[in-house]
Amino acid sequence: MKKIWLASGLVILLALGMYIGLRTSDSKWAGVDESVVEKFAIEAKRPPHEPLINIEHGDLPLLVFLLAGAAGGFTAGYCFRGLFPAKSES
Repeated sequence: MKKIWLASGLVILLALGMYIGLRTSDSKWAGVDESVVEKFAIEAKRPPHEPLINIEHGDLPLLVFLLAGAAGGFTAGYCFRGLFPAKSES
């Protein structure tokens, strides 16, 4: 029981630290596309353009993630016996 209280206290402390750290951060971290690839693209006179399918806004990323999870779950369920063979009694 003592281990459960210790683990839950540690999780709460970690979550609180992450919340405070993320709330006080004002700057947005630039990704590799913005900091490296975009610089070389501009130097090569190929400025960035809008993507054909913009999935940064709205629920499309959630739908794609849901469909990928459903497909993976179906595949794992279909191949369950092959993925997790029965333990042999010897």
